[in-house]
Amino acid sequence: MIYTRMAVVVDHPHGFRPLARLPRCRLQSYSHFDPTMLEFTHNITHPSNLTPNFHRSYSTPCLSLATKAKEEFESPNPRIEIISGRKAPMVHALVAEVAIALASGVKPKPVSSGLGGAYYLQSRKGNTIAVVKPADEEPLAFNNPKGFAGRMLGQPGMKRSIRVGETGLRELAAYLLDHDGFAGVPPSALVKICHVTFNINNSTSTSTSSPPFKITSIQRYVEHETDAGDLGPSGFSISSVHRIGILDIRLLNLDRHAGNMLVRNFHGSYAAGVAELIPIDHGFCLPESLDDPYFEWLHWPQSAMPFSETEAEYISNLDPFKDAELLRTELPLIRECSVRVFILCTIFLKRATRAGLSLADIGQMMTREFIGGEENWSILENICMNAKAKLESELTTNTINEVKDAEMFAFDENLNMKDDVSMHPASVKPQKTMKFSAIDARLARLVQECDIKEGGCGPNPMILRSVSFAGHNNNHENGVCVSFEEIKEDEWLLFLECFEELLPEAFEEKKSTSLFKQRLGSSCEF
Repeated sequence: MIYTRMAVVVDHPHGFRPLARLPRCRLQSYSHFDPTMLEFTHNITHPSNLTPNFHRSYSTPCLSLATKAKEEFESPNPRIEIISGRKAPMVHALVAEVAIALASGVKPKPVSSGLGGAYYLQSRKGNTIAVVKPADEEPLAFNNPKGFAGRMLGQPGMKRSIRVGETGLRELAAYLLDHDGFAGVPPSALVKICHVTFNINNSTSTSTSSPPFKITSIQRYVEHETDAGDLGPSGFSISSVHRIGILDIRLLNLDRHAGNMLVRNFHGSYAAGVAELIPIDHGFCLPESLDDPYFEWLHWPQSAMPFSETEAEYISNLDPFKDAELLRTELPLIRECSVRVFILCTIFLKRATRAGLSLADIGQMMTREFIGGEENWSILENICMNAKAKLESELTTNTINEVKDAEMFAFDENLNMKDDVSMHPASVKPQKTMKFSAIDARLARLVQECDIKEGGCGPNPMILRSVSFAGHNNNHENGVCVSFEEIKEDEWLLFLECFEELLPEAFEEKKSTSLFKQRLGSSCEF
């Protein structure tokens, strides 16, 4: 076993006492953990049921004071260890500050706002340094402290396309994908915090102690004056709105409301375009299927402004496939269907920007509309449905051609055998009958997709009639949405090709609609 010493910087003038003896820290971290660990429920108080599910590595120093494996549960000392995000910039500095605060006896302070359990962690000076959100205290999770409990980890959450206990993964994903801090997502990580008091529901009088550890997301706390809900949009800079919007489009953010955009550099001044926005709370990003996003900025005047050269260049340089590999490597627990949604949305953003659409145009194409009391699928969802139908048609055609070629080959061979039958009668074998199971399977999948219009999560399309974007009624009770999980790996790239082929006409239709609305608005006098 390898040991090292963890140095703690002590500030004597502010009442800190130096440690009498520097603790030894084992070079042990939990770089990956098995998906089965998310299945723990109320038996979280029994550490013996959980420890085998961790894959241990000794490559990254952890901030642990234990010297033996079992001491992680027997020792009462608080500890924090990085599970995911250890390669992300500024994460180690954040975790080190939190470790020092916990070692000095600071207790987590519950946050009253929000639906999930969240806690502020402060330094001994009283400065807030981080926000932690335990996985088992998320909305609907079994240890939720605000009355929104009742489901196990891994079940559908507040948003059906995002599971209970997995929002922390998405917090980290947003930080990893915010390259060079373009949108300003605070440093985030997924950590394991040991022997720190958090909420436990249904605890008995004989067992009042907290569980040995909790898996939680952690984010750097950002100093701010207020949030976007307290100000009018005219005070925000165009750059801040655009950068947050670009991130939200890429991640298909389902919950970008005013409360999770913090305002800095406001200083009580209402000067237009001065305040800076900081995006937080990205737990409802990267859904497992296309869903209805909520973009608070959608109708702000800044979103209708063209992208700047810097923003357009940033979008142009985005590589959705490289970023997808980053997600698979750093966050293997995020399901592939979520990664595919990210790839598709990034391609959509890149192509739409190249076509000259604004942030507002792109957001509107991704958002569902209510018409005549019905919720209609977004333009993006309709494009994907048509791309799926196009893919199935091409695959079915290819399969039929392959069957025809096989039949022709069999016919030629049969003729040759008839020519030789007098010479070699005993060598002739009966021909096998070609079956059309492959074609039937293709057609069945196509019909299944078309049946969604009778009761799925899809609405009636407003455009693209020339490519047969048929209307679909929405029925969320059935939980049917546009998903890419069923597409085979070798068909995924073919689907993306079909998807991109349909985009130019959709973009032209959107630009025509926007131009018509602009002319209509300019002709009205009030």
